[in-house]
Amino acid sequence: MMDKLIITVATTGAITTKENTPYIPISPKEIAEEVYEAYKAGASIAHIHVRDDDGNPTMDIHKFQETVERIKEKCDIVINLTSSGGLHLKEEDRLRVCELRPEFASLDAGSINFGSSVFLNSPDFLDKLSQKMTDYNVKPEIEVFDAGMINNALMLAKKGLIQPPFHFQFVLGVPGGMTATPKNLLHLIESIPEGSTWSVIGIGRHQLEMNTLGMTMGGHVRVGMEDNVYYRKGELATTNAQFVERIVRIANELDREIATPDEARQILGLK
Repeated sequence: MMDKLIITVATTGAITTKENTPYIPISPKEIAEEVYEAYKAGASIAHIHVRDDDGNPTMDIHKFQETVERIKEKCDIVINLTSSGGLHLKEEDRLRVCELRPEFASLDAGSINFGSSVFLNSPDFLDKLSQKMTDYNVKPEIEVFDAGMINNALMLAKKGLIQPPFHFQFVLGVPGGMTATPKNLLHLIESIPEGSTWSVIGIGRHQLEMNTLGMTMGGHVRVGMEDNVYYRKGELATTNAQFVERIVRIANELDREIATPDEARQILGLK
């Protein structure tokens, strides 16, 4: 039997701007409210990015702390903090997010061309980040933009820096990364260690296709304005909860039950 479906909501990200959509939440208060509405719709994990007062991506630990506190006042959703709140950020700022002791944090398992820039995650930085996560009892969400990143993660495991069972987040459709196709998703699923859990992201117009495919293949899904601002072609989503509600409807049609936050913790082995 398939596990219950874990829905992650990524409300903000580092790339989407108010020019892309006026509905993107920016402030800690806005983000917390969007997370809460998505939680009520069925999301069990919130993947959190924060912005500075001008709307730019930041790894300001005080912004993260305020956002997390506001979310926890509203609900018990699993908190997943990004360790990569944008391109060209200082390593020490990216590492500090672990000090907030979230249950989950992203570990981007390699460098990649990202549009017209480079998303840099050197082997030395990945060692440091993995050790920091271990020190603060944070489970890594291993983000995979290309197949070689799975091997990078397994090398971290061989060093004893991350421990099974692993959770992989497949990010498909980023310009410079693996394209969002069923064949690529199947290859990634078949490449991870037995006993691992996985989730899939489709960027832009690929979001719904990859989400639906992931559900039918026994995985989990991520939705939200970090990855896609359109509910359908030419129609902006007005809330992140809209994406969650659609996934819940499809899951119900597929007889795939939705995981609560506590059920997600059990499935993922969160401490």
